Amino acid sequence: MLDLFPESEKPVDIIPARKLSAKVAALYVAPSNQFQTRPVEALQLGFEGIDGDFHAGATRRSGGREPWYPRGTEIRNERQISIVAANELGVVAERMGLTEIKPEWIGANLLIEGVPHLSMLPSGTLLFFRGGVTIKVDAQNGPCRIAGRSIAENAGMADPEAGALAFPKAAKRLRGLVAWVEKPGRMTTGEEISVRVPEQWIYRS
Repeated sequence: MLDLFPESEKPVDIIPARKLSAKVAALYVAPSNQFQTRPVEALQLGFEGIDGDFHAGATRRSGGREPWYPRGTEIRNERQISIVAANELGVVAERMGLTEIKPEWIGANLLIEGVPHLSMLPSGTLLFFRGGVTIKVDAQNGPCRIAGRSIAENAGMADPEAGALAFPKAAKRLRGLVAWVEKPGRMTTGEEISVRVPEQWIYRS
């Protein structure tokens, strides 16, 4: 097959794929009717996500993140799993004047350690868990007021609404990732993860 772009005419810079190593620091699940999660030692995952979790399902209803659809439109659920990093939450907490932000306050399912700048992992990154589960990153998890209000209430902030408004700004590009299940199985605390970052490029027309 002919190269569409001779070397002298390459339209984009290609950053090669790479592998990283990480570990499951903690796992969390939310009751089916609650946003906040609670810590557990293991999670059972199917193609619809975490069994019994608030965000489980093959599809979901669109919201403010999808303004191109009428709110409530049924779409594919690419937000089955919420992934965060402790160091990033620490930065957000400091910006909000708090001593800590616990992963469960913002509905996280997976706390990962060992990946620098976790929230910057690109779409398409694959996480292979030693126990057999594979999940695929969809995108950064945009911070919202619902999570901000949960933080404010759990941290005992005097003005919960101020906390709800502060979180989206403080957590921009630090709120972690959302992902979906590519290969089901059982995930456990302390499990090793092989992270495969795909080739990357900036598209310019």
